[in-house]
Amino acid sequence: IGYVMIDDQFTAGMRQSLELRLSELNAVEEQNSRDRAPVELDQTRVGRLSRMDALQHQAMANAQGERRRLERTRIEAALARIADGSYGECLRCGDDIAEARLRADPANPVCVHCAGNG
Repeated sequence: IGYVMIDDQFTAGMRQSLELRLSELNAVEEQNSRDRAPVELDQTRVGRLSRMDALQHQAMANAQGERRRLERTRIEAALARIADGSYGECLRCGDDIAEARLRADPANPVCVHCAGNG
């Protein structure tokens, strides 16, 4: 029921998906790096509300950057599992991860049972 032996074709497709997403994340990170720059607090040039908006924008950019960093870490770990031949095995129990689960999230490290058990 949704479980497959991970074959070379499936793994190649997942590797391609993971590498594409990693490339997208890196491109977005490069574009948004200026949004996380320190906010200039020169009161003669910027009003109080504008500074507050800039600080809020910076905080949001930092949070988004952290989410991208975590996703990159998950993707890099999945690519390492592909390289070492353990891709598709649950990191907690060692059982196979369902194909549908991997297709939904190729970086998924655990089976549905372990994900539900916290």
